[in-house]
Amino acid sequence: MTWINTVAYEDATGRLKTLYDRVKGPDNNVDNIMMAHSLRPHSMEGHMTIYKYVLHHSGNKVPKWLLEACGVYTSHLNGCDYCFEHHFSGMKRLLGDDDRSAKIRAAFLRDDPAQAFVGDELQIMHYTRKLTLTPAKMVEADVAILRESGLDDGKILEINQVVSYFNYANRTVLGLGVNTSGDILGLSPNQSDDPDNWNHS
Repeated sequence: MTWINTVAYEDATGRLKTLYDRVKGPDNNVDNIMMAHSLRPHSMEGHMTIYKYVLHHSGNKVPKWLLEACGVYTSHLNGCDYCFEHHFSGMKRLLGDDDRSAKIRAAFLRDDPAQAFVGDELQIMHYTRKLTLTPAKMVEADVAILRESGLDDGKILEINQVVSYFNYANRTVLGLGVNTSGDILGLSPNQSDDPDNWNHS
C-alpha cells in the first residue's frame, strides 16, 4: 500500500481513529493517500482540510467536474496513476457523460487536451499544464489569457489552487509509493455545503 508503515483502521486509536472516522467511506474504507499520513495524524488533518476546501466547497464557482478534470490532467502530467484513476472516476461520475469522459481520458493520455476541450476549458488545461510542468516560467500573461477567455479572477484562483493541490498530492503519493490496493475508486466528500463533513461517498 505504501513504502512506509501505516496504521490500519481497525488498529487506530485516539486522534487518528477520530480522523479516520471523518474521512472513511463504505465499510470503513480509508483511502490509501489518507492512510499514508497515519503516523502523523496532524498532517492528515491538514491534507484533508485543504483538499475539502479547494476541491469540494460550496463557495467554488467552477463546475466540480471541471476542477476534477484539472486534477486528472495534473496527475497524468506528473505520472501519478493513483490520483489519475481516483479522480478520473470521480470526474466521470460528476460529468454524467460516459462518451465525453472517455474522450477526455484519451485526450489527457495523449497530452492533447484540444481533442476534448475548447474555449475557456481548453485555456484552463493549457494553464494546468504549464503550472505543473514549468511553474517558474509562469507569467502574468498566462492569467490574462484565462481572463480573456471569460474567467473572472475568483475562478482563476480556484483553478490555481486545484492544480497546486494536485501537485502536492501527486508528490505525496509518488514519494511514498502509495497504490490503489484496497481503495474504492471515485469516492469523494460530496457534502460541499458542510466544510467539516469529510466522509467519502
